[in-house]
Amino acid sequence: MPGRPPGHRRSIRLPKYDYTLPGAYFITICTQDRSCLFGSIADGEMHPSPGGDMVRAIWEEVPSHYPGIRTDAFVVMPNHIHGVIVITPVGAGPCARPRTPWSPNRERPHETGQSPTGQPQGVAPTMSLPDVVHRFKTLTTKRYADGVKQHGWPPFPGRLWQRNYYEHIVRDERELALICDYIEANPTRWAEDPENPSAEPSP
Repeated sequence: MPGRPPGHRRSIRLPKYDYTLPGAYFITICTQDRSCLFGSIADGEMHPSPGGDMVRAIWEEVPSHYPGIRTDAFVVMPNHIHGVIVITPVGAGPCARPRTPWSPNRERPHETGQSPTGQPQGVAPTMSLPDVVHRFKTLTTKRYADGVKQHGWPPFPGRLWQRNYYEHIVRDERELALICDYIEANPTRWAEDPENPSAEPSP
């Protein structure tokens, strides 16, 4: 999986894309000022702090709180997270397969039983990707602030997360497999990770 494209810190939401569409999304969220609050990496393995354990726990709870939202591969790094969020139609059943956002069905919604917005007819609307990310940020920030007050966790500088986040629309199962491999192996690449404040610049 290639590194994130240059300029990933700016907002790269697609202005006319329907983020409630069923499909999979690869996201990266960084802490403010790249503060390493979630643990450390030694010998290619992530050793999460209590804050890092909390962030993982919140991620794993997301599907139980928000119908139509599933989570896939995930990793907590010292100052960012990578994960895959899968949006499925609410009420579509546990065996429903998410449709990739750029599939032919997207182009001809009326001929496939879809509403003009891409949501199957008769199926309740689901949350958008920005909504899910916003709630994840809000809840983890609240829990982390509680940890600072109650357990002496390292404080964060004004806000826990950067305002923006990086997202990539996963277009097929092959790409999803590559992304999941990238997420799983991410701790082994920490020495050259662009989010690592101590990483040596590329020659």
